Amino acid sequence: MTKLAAAAAVAVTLGSAPVLATDPFSETQKEALDAAIRDYILKHPEVIVESLNAMQQRQEAAEKEQQRLALGQLQAELVANPNDPVLGNPDGDITVVEFFDYQCGYCKRMVEPVMQLLKQDPNVRWVMKEFPILGPASVTAARASVAARNQGAYREFHLALMAYRGRLSDEVVLQTAHEVGLDMEKLKADMTAPETEKTIRDATMLARTLGVNGTPAFIIGDEILPGAVGLDTLVQQIEAARKS
Repeated sequence: MTKLAAAAAVAVTLGSAPVLATDPFSETQKEALDAAIRDYILKHPEVIVESLNAMQQRQEAAEKEQQRLALGQLQAELVANPNDPVLGNPDGDITVVEFFDYQCGYCKRMVEPVMQLLKQDPNVRWVMKEFPILGPASVTAARASVAARNQGAYREFHLALMAYRGRLSDEVVLQTAHEVGLDMEKLKADMTAPETEKTIRDATMLARTLGVNGTPAFIIGDEILPGAVGLDTLVQQIEAARKS
Protein backbone atom coordinates (compact mmCIF):
# COMPACT_ATOMS: atom_id res chain seq x y z
CA MET A 1 0.00 0.00 0.00
CA THR A 2 1.39 3.45 -0.91
CA LYS A 3 1.72 6.16 1.69
CA LEU A 4 -1.02 8.10 -0.02
CA ALA A 5 -3.34 5.10 -0.01
CA ALA A 6 -2.63 4.63 3.68
CA ALA A 7 -3.35 8.27 4.26
CA ALA A 8 -6.62 7.86 2.37
CA ALA A 9 -7.65 5.02 4.64
CA VAL A 10 -6.90 7.19 7.66
CA ALA A 11 -8.85 10.04 6.14
CA VAL A 12 -11.90 7.84 5.52
CA THR A 13 -11.75 6.63 9.10
CA LEU A 14 -11.49 10.17 10.42
CA GLY A 15 -14.33 11.25 8.19
CA SER A 16 -16.66 8.58 9.57
CA ALA A 17 -15.79 9.09 13.24
CA PRO A 18 -16.44 11.97 15.66
CA VAL A 19 -13.70 14.61 15.73
CA LEU A 20 -11.67 14.14 18.90
CA ALA A 21 -10.56 16.97 21.13
CA THR A 22 -6.98 15.97 20.39
CA ASP A 23 -7.37 16.02 16.59
CA PRO A 24 -3.77 15.65 15.31
CA PHE A 25 -4.53 17.45 12.03
CA SER A 26 -4.95 21.19 11.61
CA GLU A 27 -7.60 22.50 9.24
CA THR A 28 -4.92 23.37 6.71
CA GLN A 29 -3.43 19.86 6.92
CA LYS A 30 -6.85 18.24 6.49
CA GLU A 31 -7.61 20.38 3.43
CA ALA A 32 -4.26 19.42 1.92
CA LEU A 33 -4.89 15.74 2.67
CA ASP A 34 -8.36 15.88 1.13
CA ALA A 35 -6.94 17.50 -1.99
CA ALA A 36 -4.18 14.89 -2.24
CA ILE A 37 -6.63 12.02 -1.86
CA ARG A 38 -8.97 13.52 -4.46
CA ASP A 39 -6.08 14.00 -6.88
CA TYR A 40 -4.91 10.41 -6.32
CA ILE A 41 -8.37 8.95 -6.95
CA LEU A 42 -8.80 11.01 -10.12
CA LYS A 43 -5.48 9.71 -11.41
CA HIS A 44 -6.13 6.13 -10.25
CA PRO A 45 -9.92 5.49 -10.47
CA GLU A 46 -9.23 1.75 -10.57
CA VAL A 47 -8.72 1.80 -6.78
CA ILE A 48 -12.46 2.51 -6.40
CA VAL A 49 -13.32 -0.53 -8.53
CA GLU A 50 -10.85 -2.68 -6.59
CA SER A 51 -12.34 -1.50 -3.31
CA LEU A 52 -15.91 -2.25 -4.44
CA ASN A 53 -14.90 -5.68 -5.72
CA ALA A 54 -13.19 -6.51 -2.43
CA MET A 55 -16.27 -5.37 -0.49
CA GLN A 56 -18.55 -7.50 -2.70
CA GLN A 57 -16.30 -10.53 -2.20
CA ARG A 58 -16.42 -10.08 1.57
CA GLN A 59 -20.20 -9.77 1.48
CA GLU A 60 -20.56 -12.89 -0.68
CA ALA A 61 -18.24 -14.84 1.61
CA ALA A 62 -20.24 -13.73 4.66
CA GLU A 63 -23.54 -14.70 2.98
CA LYS A 64 -22.16 -18.09 1.99
CA GLU A 65 -21.00 -18.77 5.53
CA GLN A 66 -24.39 -17.69 6.86
CA GLN A 67 -26.08 -20.08 4.42
CA ARG A 68 -23.77 -22.90 5.43
CA LEU A 69 -24.62 -22.45 9.12
CA ALA A 70 -28.34 -22.23 8.33
CA LEU A 71 -28.17 -25.41 6.24
CA GLY A 72 -26.71 -27.27 9.20
CA GLN A 73 -29.31 -25.95 11.62
CA LEU A 74 -32.26 -26.62 9.29
CA GLN A 75 -31.16 -29.99 7.94
CA ALA A 76 -34.11 -31.91 9.40
CA GLU A 77 -36.65 -29.47 7.95
CA LEU A 78 -34.91 -29.62 4.59
CA VAL A 79 -34.66 -33.36 4.09
CA ALA A 80 -37.05 -35.01 6.53
CA ASN A 81 -40.35 -33.12 6.41
CA PRO A 82 -42.90 -35.94 5.96
CA ASN A 83 -45.25 -33.60 4.07
CA ASP A 84 -42.82 -32.99 1.21
CA PRO A 85 -43.25 -35.05 -1.98
CA VAL A 86 -40.25 -37.24 -2.83
CA LEU A 87 -39.11 -38.43 -6.25
CA GLY A 88 -36.45 -41.03 -6.95
CA ASN A 89 -35.48 -43.49 -4.23
CA PRO A 90 -37.13 -42.68 -0.86
CA ASP A 91 -34.24 -44.56 0.81
CA GLY A 92 -31.47 -43.10 -1.33
CA ASP A 93 -28.06 -42.42 0.18
CA ILE A 94 -28.01 -38.81 -1.06
CA THR A 95 -30.85 -36.31 -0.73
CA VAL A 96 -31.26 -33.43 -3.15
CA VAL A 97 -33.72 -30.66 -2.26
CA GLU A 98 -35.29 -28.61 -5.07
CA PHE A 99 -37.19 -25.34 -4.62
CA PHE A 100 -39.29 -24.67 -7.72
CA ASP A 101 -42.24 -22.82 -9.23
CA TYR A 102 -44.54 -24.27 -11.89
CA GLN A 103 -44.40 -21.04 -13.92
CA CYS A 104 -40.61 -20.86 -13.88
CA GLY A 105 -39.14 -21.46 -17.34
CA TYR A 106 -35.78 -22.49 -15.89
CA CYS A 107 -37.53 -25.03 -13.65
CA LYS A 108 -39.23 -26.50 -16.71
CA ARG A 109 -35.86 -26.65 -18.45
CA MET A 110 -34.43 -28.70 -15.57
CA VAL A 111 -37.14 -31.39 -15.62
CA GLU A 112 -35.48 -33.51 -18.30
CA PRO A 113 -32.00 -33.46 -16.70
CA VAL A 114 -33.49 -34.26 -13.29
CA MET A 115 -35.49 -37.19 -14.64
CA GLN A 116 -32.40 -38.44 -16.46
CA LEU A 117 -30.33 -38.20 -13.28
CA LEU A 118 -32.91 -40.12 -11.25
CA LYS A 119 -32.96 -42.81 -13.93
CA GLN A 120 -29.18 -43.23 -14.10
CA ASP A 121 -28.58 -42.94 -10.35
CA PRO A 122 -31.08 -45.09 -8.40
CA ASN A 123 -29.67 -44.00 -5.03
CA VAL A 124 -30.79 -40.36 -5.15
CA ARG A 125 -33.67 -39.15 -3.01
CA TRP A 126 -35.21 -35.99 -4.51
CA VAL A 127 -37.24 -33.77 -2.17
CA MET A 128 -39.63 -31.32 -3.82
CA LYS A 129 -40.20 -27.95 -2.14
CA GLU A 130 -43.10 -25.93 -3.52
CA PHE A 131 -41.97 -22.30 -3.72
CA PRO A 132 -44.71 -20.44 -5.64
CA ILE A 133 -43.31 -16.94 -6.14
CA LEU A 134 -44.51 -16.04 -9.64
CA GLY A 135 -48.11 -15.11 -8.99
CA PRO A 136 -51.51 -16.48 -7.97
CA ALA A 137 -51.51 -19.24 -10.60
CA SER A 138 -48.27 -20.54 -9.13
CA VAL A 139 -49.96 -20.80 -5.74
CA THR A 140 -52.91 -22.67 -7.25
CA ALA A 141 -50.55 -25.06 -9.03
CA ALA A 142 -48.59 -25.67 -5.82
CA ARG A 143 -51.75 -26.42 -3.86
CA ALA A 144 -53.03 -28.79 -6.53
CA SER A 145 -49.66 -30.51 -6.73
CA VAL A 146 -49.47 -31.10 -2.98
CA ALA A 147 -53.10 -32.26 -2.99
CA ALA A 148 -52.42 -34.70 -5.85
CA ARG A 149 -50.04 -36.55 -3.54
CA ASN A 150 -53.06 -37.68 -1.53
CA GLN A 151 -54.21 -39.59 -4.60
CA GLY A 152 -50.79 -41.12 -5.28
CA ALA A 153 -50.45 -39.03 -8.44
CA TYR A 154 -47.91 -36.39 -7.48
CA ARG A 155 -45.23 -37.40 -9.99
CA GLU A 156 -47.63 -37.73 -12.92
CA PHE A 157 -49.36 -34.42 -12.17
CA HIS A 158 -46.05 -32.63 -11.53
CA LEU A 159 -44.65 -33.71 -14.90
CA ALA A 160 -47.87 -32.78 -16.68
CA LEU A 161 -47.83 -29.26 -15.24
CA MET A 162 -44.15 -28.85 -16.02
CA ALA A 163 -44.77 -29.95 -19.60
CA TYR A 164 -47.40 -27.25 -20.13
CA ARG A 165 -46.17 -24.40 -22.30
CA GLY A 166 -47.64 -20.97 -21.79
CA ARG A 167 -48.93 -19.03 -18.80
CA LEU A 168 -50.71 -21.06 -16.18
CA SER A 169 -54.13 -20.15 -14.87
CA ASP A 170 -56.44 -21.75 -12.33
CA GLU A 171 -58.42 -23.23 -15.22
CA VAL A 172 -55.31 -24.75 -16.82
CA VAL A 173 -54.21 -26.27 -13.50
CA LEU A 174 -57.60 -27.90 -12.92
CA GLN A 175 -57.91 -29.05 -16.53
CA THR A 176 -54.48 -30.69 -16.26
CA ALA A 177 -55.57 -32.45 -13.08
CA HIS A 178 -58.69 -33.70 -14.87
CA GLU A 179 -56.60 -34.98 -17.81
CA VAL A 180 -54.32 -36.83 -15.41
CA GLY A 181 -57.40 -38.58 -14.04
CA LEU A 182 -57.57 -37.12 -10.55
CA ASP A 183 -60.74 -37.16 -8.48
CA MET A 184 -61.60 -33.48 -8.85
CA GLU A 185 -63.88 -33.18 -5.84
CA LYS A 186 -61.26 -34.69 -3.57
CA LEU A 187 -58.52 -32.60 -5.17
CA LYS A 188 -60.40 -29.33 -4.59
CA ALA A 189 -61.09 -30.26 -0.97
CA ASP A 190 -57.46 -31.22 -0.37
CA MET A 191 -56.19 -28.02 -2.03
CA THR A 192 -57.77 -25.96 0.74
CA ALA A 193 -56.83 -28.30 3.60
CA PRO A 194 -54.69 -26.86 6.42
CA GLU A 195 -52.02 -29.50 5.77
CA THR A 196 -51.62 -28.34 2.17
CA GLU A 197 -51.28 -24.72 3.22
CA LYS A 198 -48.75 -25.67 5.88
CA THR A 199 -46.60 -27.64 3.42
CA ILE A 200 -46.30 -24.65 1.10
CA ARG A 201 -45.87 -22.15 3.93
CA ASP A 202 -43.11 -24.20 5.55
CA ALA A 203 -41.21 -24.51 2.26
CA THR A 204 -41.54 -20.80 1.57
CA MET A 205 -40.32 -19.81 5.03
CA LEU A 206 -37.42 -22.23 4.71
CA ALA A 207 -36.40 -20.75 1.36
CA ARG A 208 -36.48 -17.22 2.78
CA THR A 209 -34.43 -18.26 5.81
CA LEU A 210 -31.78 -19.79 3.55
CA GLY A 211 -31.66 -16.77 1.28
CA VAL A 212 -33.21 -18.59 -1.67
CA ASN A 213 -34.86 -15.82 -3.67
CA GLY A 214 -35.42 -17.49 -7.04
CA THR A 215 -36.17 -20.78 -8.73
CA PRO A 216 -34.96 -23.33 -9.33
CA ALA A 217 -32.57 -23.78 -6.42
CA PHE A 218 -30.97 -27.10 -5.51
CA ILE A 219 -29.46 -28.06 -2.17
CA ILE A 220 -26.95 -30.89 -2.10
CA GLY A 221 -25.06 -31.42 1.13
CA ASP A 222 -23.96 -27.99 2.33
CA GLU A 223 -24.17 -26.35 -1.10
CA ILE A 224 -26.97 -24.23 -2.57
CA LEU A 225 -26.97 -24.26 -6.37
CA PRO A 226 -29.19 -21.53 -7.85
CA GLY A 227 -30.54 -21.63 -11.38
CA ALA A 228 -30.65 -24.15 -14.22
CA VAL A 229 -27.28 -25.66 -13.39
CA GLY A 230 -27.45 -28.66 -15.75
CA LEU A 231 -27.02 -32.39 -15.39
CA ASP A 232 -23.21 -32.46 -15.17
CA THR A 233 -23.14 -29.99 -12.26
CA LEU A 234 -25.78 -31.97 -10.37
CA VAL A 235 -23.88 -35.23 -10.87
CA GLN A 236 -20.60 -33.64 -9.74
CA GLN A 237 -22.19 -32.19 -6.60
CA ILE A 238 -23.86 -35.48 -5.73
CA GLU A 239 -20.58 -37.36 -6.08
CA ALA A 240 -18.79 -34.75 -3.98
CA ALA A 241 -21.47 -35.08 -1.29
CA ARG A 242 -21.07 -38.86 -1.30
CA LYS A 243 -17.33 -38.58 -0.81
CA SER A 244 -17.70 -36.15 2.05
